[in-house]
Amino acid sequence: MAEIVSREIRLKQRPVGIPKESDFEIAEVTLAAPKAGEVLVRNIYMSVDPYMRGVVRNVDLGVPLEGGCVGQVVQSGSESFQVGDYVLGGLGWREYYLVPAKSVSQIDPTLAPIQSFVGAVGMPGRTAYFGLLDIGEPKAGETVFVSAASGAVGAIVCQIAKIKGCRVVASAGSDQKVNWLLEKAGVDAAFNYKRVDNLVDELKQHCPNGIDIYFENVGGAHLEAALSLMNIYGRIPLCGMIAHYNDVEPTPGPKTSAPPSANA
Repeated sequence: MAEIVSREIRLKQRPVGIPKESDFEIAEVTLAAPKAGEVLVRNIYMSVDPYMRGVVRNVDLGVPLEGGCVGQVVQSGSESFQVGDYVLGGLGWREYYLVPAKSVSQIDPTLAPIQSFVGAVGMPGRTAYFGLLDIGEPKAGETVFVSAASGAVGAIVCQIAKIKGCRVVASAGSDQKVNWLLEKAGVDAAFNYKRVDNLVDELKQHCPNGIDIYFENVGGAHLEAALSLMNIYGRIPLCGMIAHYNDVEPTPGPKTSAPPSANA
């Protein structure tokens, strides 16, 4: 079996604030044919999830980045995998990778589109499922507010909450995303936070009876606004704080001068 030349994305320098293209570099490596118990995989889809901003704080410089990925076995030295099998792995940010067969999982492309395994039926989907159902414990008739609602996790949260009979209010960062949330995800209300002058006032319009569950993906002003409208016994599944991921200095805790919800 022939060697493979593969390109990979490496961390060139530690990002300060918002990552720049110059923080990364593309390098070529030559991968040998797999030995017994190994597989050579061609990546087809890779995930670029918000958590990876934190990962690059600890990754060694000059090392390729990692992340969830779906690929296809092109050479196999393992009895567990055949050429053509689709697998889920953790070595994204590269065209090909060579690993022990036990470090990848076979996926069934007949169950869902293969890209779904790094989305709705993968880690983001599980995060939404367990975060909302186990932590949020939604009940029919409750109001659920979801920030970053069109993202990989938020979009699934919105749809599960609707299935559970909740009123779902969604926040996103563009009119196109808002339209998708209303027309495709079926939320009850959605707004483009970039067009809003006062998040508390905006939320009051959509949540006249307060908020029972806030699925937190953003932090910052969204968290502060949601806190001011939380009902008694309200729940906040804390999934992410993406508004702070590029902060250079530690950010103070949430503050709010808004009056508490009348239902609190």
